[in-house]
Amino acid sequence: MITMDVTRREIRGGLYLVVDPMPGLETVLPIVKAALEGGVDVIQLWNHWNTDGIREEFISALCELAHQYHVPVLINENWQWLHTFPLDGIHFDSIPQNLAYIKEQINRPVIIGITCGNEQETIQWAIANKLSYLSFCSMFPSSTANSCELVAPDLVRKTCATADMPVYVAGGITGDTIPSLLTLGISGVAIASGIMNADDPQMAANKFSQLLKPTTKIK
Repeated sequence: MITMDVTRREIRGGLYLVVDPMPGLETVLPIVKAALEGGVDVIQLWNHWNTDGIREEFISALCELAHQYHVPVLINENWQWLHTFPLDGIHFDSIPQNLAYIKEQINRPVIIGITCGNEQETIQWAIANKLSYLSFCSMFPSSTANSCELVAPDLVRKTCATADMPVYVAGGITGDTIPSLLTLGISGVAIASGIMNADDPQMAANKFSQLLKPTTKIK
């Protein structure tokens, strides 16, 4: 059975990087390494594959790299891969049909998070099931979050004040918008293209990380 280093069990806020595997391992891995050097706190591997054949090598290499920095790696949707790879958790895009069954099948401590929009059902489900974190999408228009509706800031503020878990926000976030988002009480931000497509991923990650440091906290 795959075991997980206790130092990577908890998610605490900060900078959350969403990695698109589509460009391929040779392109993506150096970018992720630079981003880790810049201060990324958690990685989610998006379910957006070019071919099935690259998945095993890609996931293994990403976990090996991130764990050198004691950064957890979460898989998007495909929780079954936690049986095969040393992944640290799973991120759901919507409420799964049977969370109890999924936990039973995984059979080890893992991080579990979910994307929330304006719907109260998902928020209440995440709280009731004591998820590790939740992430609101989308705060602003975004090319990588174009399927998400824009979230009401007051809903984020209320959730941050009442939910006993880290709360992230995603979608169209830039260094200029982070100060206003911090006033909502968020624990961190999820970034994709703002780092992965940056000319200098390490510098981009460091900028986001430094902006978030005053509020990075355990809930």
